[in-house]
Amino acid sequence: MNFSTTFAVAMIVLLGVLSQWVAWKISKPAIVIMSACGLIVGPILNLIVPAELIGDGMYKSIISLSVALILFEGSLSLNFEEIKDTRLTIKRIVTIGAFIAWILGSLSAYFFAGLSLTTSLVIGAILIVTGPTVILPLLRQAKLDKKVSSILKWEGILVDPLGAILAVFSFELAGVFTSPSSANVHNLIQFGIGIIVAVIIGFLIGLLTGKALREDYFPEYLKAAMVLCLVIVAFTLSELFSHETGLLAVTVMGVVMANMKIPTLDDILHFNENISIILTSSVFIMLTASLSRDVLLNIFQPGIILFVLAMLFIVRPLSIWISTIGTDISNKERALVGWIAPRGIVALTVTGYFSTLLVEEGYQDAEMLLALTFALVIVTVIAHGFSIQPLAKKLGLAHDGKPGLLIVGANTFSVALAEFLKDENIPTLTVEYNDRYLNHAIERGIEYHQGEILYEVANYNLDLVIYKKMLLNTPIPLYNVLVSKQFSTKMGRANICLVNVLGDKLKDNFKELNHIDVPRLGDYRATYLKLIGLINEGYSFNKIQITEDFTEEDYYENMDYRRVNLFVMTKLGDIEFFTTIKHPKVSVGDYIVSLAPDEIHDEGKDQDITGDEAAFKVLSQL
Repeated sequence: MNFSTTFAVAMIVLLGVLSQWVAWKISKPAIVIMSACGLIVGPILNLIVPAELIGDGMYKSIISLSVALILFEGSLSLNFEEIKDTRLTIKRIVTIGAFIAWILGSLSAYFFAGLSLTTSLVIGAILIVTGPTVILPLLRQAKLDKKVSSILKWEGILVDPLGAILAVFSFELAGVFTSPSSANVHNLIQFGIGIIVAVIIGFLIGLLTGKALREDYFPEYLKAAMVLCLVIVAFTLSELFSHETGLLAVTVMGVVMANMKIPTLDDILHFNENISIILTSSVFIMLTASLSRDVLLNIFQPGIILFVLAMLFIVRPLSIWISTIGTDISNKERALVGWIAPRGIVALTVTGYFSTLLVEEGYQDAEMLLALTFALVIVTVIAHGFSIQPLAKKLGLAHDGKPGLLIVGANTFSVALAEFLKDENIPTLTVEYNDRYLNHAIERGIEYHQGEILYEVANYNLDLVIYKKMLLNTPIPLYNVLVSKQFSTKMGRANICLVNVLGDKLKDNFKELNHIDVPRLGDYRATYLKLIGLINEGYSFNKIQITEDFTEEDYYENMDYRRVNLFVMTKLGDIEFFTTIKHPKVSVGDYIVSLAPDEIHDEGKDQDITGDEAAFKVLSQL
């Protein structure tokens, strides 16, 4: 079936993003769904063949630039503060571990897949990569602990350019040994110089870009666009000098910028994340749709199957276990890292390039490289994608309980809420910088962290992976809004709720708060002062389960009017707040949680505990 280029591109982008949404909805690895969609519209139904629709040259350029932008986005999150405790482990894995994986992978290709020595060395080098296009989506979904997550993320981003460089080195080195001419020696030397040039280009462009951002040389609306353009410049300059060094340049650029403490870096990172999601989704659809049916059939060859099994159960575990000897990584952490190594876009794109190059040089066995790589990509994506969370939970390296609540601000209401949720086995963490406010939480045995939330997160002092919801409950309204803005991109706006500090009577005195787009807790009664007042008067948290015999309508008809409904606690332990703009859905088996007096009856009078402006000013100065 013939489609216009515009229609085909639109379908590729749509399928990619929809795959991400479906994966989020059913809590399954997005890469698996994207691969399935690409195979269906490509080799199975032959609806879309990207290289034919947009031209082979344009197709390769789009793939290369997309991978560069994705890798830059990943490296932009590589702040050295994050790995204070795992720096040695990561250094060992990306150096000694990568070298061992290259040697063992090359031997596996030579003995199991029956490839020539040169082809084996090249494919062994390529397949040391894991890459941000596959590992980062898995980490977002698996909710691993901070240490293992950091190791896998840093390895995936740093080893990506290393795999491409090592493949070029293997190819050039093989040329020197098989045909020791001056031209081949010159090519090898030029490539070595190219690596140095790529590092210099990435470092200088990253340093100059970071300084330009800090000095506001670019207007706000152009900052993200300028950064993306400079990433492309760094990639292209390096590629012009020496092929396959562009990825190294953009990685160095990202790492340099990530450690320069650029004030607007979060905004740029958020923009790049959005671009990266679209690129990752679209590129994976394009790559899988471009595969031929012959490639799909070849993956079932016995040699390829043996090679894939060797990579999974011999090469990866051995490279991790040997390289991490003498580090502070535990055996359980070592076992998980030694299993998780999904391959993705970079492996396929670099293999496609070298497959053609090797065949032109007379290595006919290189024709099976694409099938071999695709087999490893599919198997690792499925095996690791579906096993990472169950295995991590089994090893105690992932959160295996109910989604948690992060409470910012410690007062009597916050402590009472944390205490109630603790009894329900829902993780809570109260963050507060004021000693006076924390004393009550300490006395009641509530989990807490002393510090300012924005600073603590920026300096990687808090691991918030198990916390899905956030409640902002400080007496400073503008601070609550500031924190909600900062975390809305990390946790999602719908998962953040703030306590109304001012109340409806005082809101008009603070025009800045008239357009708050973050939901406020409860109804008009759930203000900061009133909730504290109710707790001090003896109110406590009360839960009522909704059943088939006692419906939600029955609850509202019979409830004590003094109740302040705060949230719904689902059967799975998730929390959905009652807010001024949203009434949560209540299903059979869920609990409605409210703040209620000790003696509950049906005709109680609503109390009017409202704060005045003087009381608020006193609170805000504490």
